[in-house]
Amino acid sequence: MGRLDGKVAIITGATMDEAGGVGIGGATAQLMAREGARVVVADIQGEGARRLAGSITRSGGQSLGVEADVSKESDILRMVAAAVDTYGGLDILHNNAVASGPDALGKDGDLLSLELSAWERSLQVNLTGVMLGCKHAIPHMLKRGRGAIVNTSSAASLHGDVVRAAYGTTKAGLNSLTQYVATMYGKQGIRCNAVALGLVLTAAVRAAITPEILESLKRHHLTPYVGEPEHAAEAVVFLASDAAAFITGETLVVDGGFSCHVPAFADYMAMAKAPIVATKD
Repeated sequence: MGRLDGKVAIITGATMDEAGGVGIGGATAQLMAREGARVVVADIQGEGARRLAGSITRSGGQSLGVEADVSKESDILRMVAAAVDTYGGLDILHNNAVASGPDALGKDGDLLSLELSAWERSLQVNLTGVMLGCKHAIPHMLKRGRGAIVNTSSAASLHGDVVRAAYGTTKAGLNSLTQYVATMYGKQGIRCNAVALGLVLTAAVRAAITPEILESLKRHHLTPYVGEPEHAAEAVVFLASDAAAFITGETLVVDGGFSCHVPAFADYMAMAKAPIVATKD
């Protein structure tokens, strides 16, 4: 028996590339399907969403691929309607889509060089898109008498950095929105949580990150490895399942301990491994 048997779920930002690679949304959709959910996968790249849905279906699951830009309310309405019309209702929403293209994250450097268009695109997708997803999914969950929403946040929402102010700030707003949704609809059976993810080695990240930066980031993780899409998926499925029935309004940090230690952790570890050299007075 699966953890999500009989559930209907929507996952945004869920796609599969031509080589069969998936990111966080794709891995989550695959895991939800294996756990018994009927999944609607939505992405601005419609072909990739349909490719993912086809792969899930061939593996024995039930899935539908939908093209959707979550910053457009009309697309959100169509996405939700597709889930309800195809599978008869809605139980789970995973707001995972993020503005990661060259028009947003690609221009999200230091604040003085940040173009207003990049800030606005980040806001439209990372925060407004989540609000719209909740706005149009919750009425169908209320008809069921219960529902679970899981938002993909980021550890970047919890600390300052030298780049990506738009990304981190919109994710911080998402954490707050998570609490508002949980508070507004909790008594009606709706739970809402977020996962603040650290480094996750999706195909896109692997292609963009240099070996030097990756090694530096590894030194700051408390786990002996960095994140994979499957790690994120397991956290999302847990929060969406009945195993988390008493958890709501929370932002669960899933980052291999990257953000929980003192800033000098990696330096201390390096010094501890260094040979002790005796000195003479």
